[in-house]
Amino acid sequence: MDDIMYLVTGATGIIGRPLVDALLSEGAEIRAVTRSPASATFPAGVKAVAPEAIRSALQGVRGLFVHPRAAKDDTDKLLRLAAEEGVQKLVVMSAINVDDDPDHQPSRFNGDRNAEVERAVTESGLPWVAVRPSSFAMNALGMWRGQLALGDTVRSPYGGFAEAVIHERDVAEVIARALVDDSLLGRRIPITGPEALRLDAMVPIIGEAIGRPLRFQEVPAEMAAQGMIRNGLDERFVQALMARYRREMERPATVTAEIETILGRPARTFTTWVGDHAGAWS
Repeated sequence: MDDIMYLVTGATGIIGRPLVDALLSEGAEIRAVTRSPASATFPAGVKAVAPEAIRSALQGVRGLFVHPRAAKDDTDKLLRLAAEEGVQKLVVMSAINVDDDPDHQPSRFNGDRNAEVERAVTESGLPWVAVRPSSFAMNALGMWRGQLALGDTVRSPYGGFAEAVIHERDVAEVIARALVDDSLLGRRIPITGPEALRLDAMVPIIGEAIGRPLRFQEVPAEMAAQGMIRNGLDERFVQALMARYRREMERPATVTAEIETILGRPARTFTTWVGDHAGAWS
């Protein structure tokens, strides 16, 4: 595999950076697209390239990872250039809820266009794989780190809401496998963490990892929403998120075994994720 080249868009992000590492472990050569190639710090075997140099970066590339946020406004151009330069495979990341009503996808109010980017890839005429992860465990930092800087109580609505959050390294490793393994071509693959956890059960797991006796306190949804909006979150996103919690409270959470099937090992647990990020809470 030493001569096989892959191109990663969004290469310095939450998924792109561990994807670079996962591909390196497969023995691949990598071109990594970043807006700041001069200051990027990648391991040996990785060439940082600017978005403006995308055509030349695609030359000789076997597989292209299409990150929906990185490619969003330029997806059609990226895919056209990929076809012209002879790229053999596309792997796109979207989301496990990508087929839901757009109004039921909170991330769309933050500008995500998972459905549009995935559709462009699957209709491009090039061989493809679509990886559809559940919510990232990383979202817990955005939700609760600010509160834990002020005390040991997390205040949130809908403590009984449960989902199988996923470790970003698992997402990256599935994407890497999809890039190198042609047996996954043509599949839309929903991937999740190994178990569904309630919000009020996640907080003590964090506490154990960081050595603090944390507790969860449920608060009314409207009070929580007002606080999130005051802290700068888009009101439409916040309302859509609260609606999702309310709508899905009584539904069984989706849990798939695709990570174990594809990677030959179980998905990483939320406990593992918290341990990997224990220093991020201080």
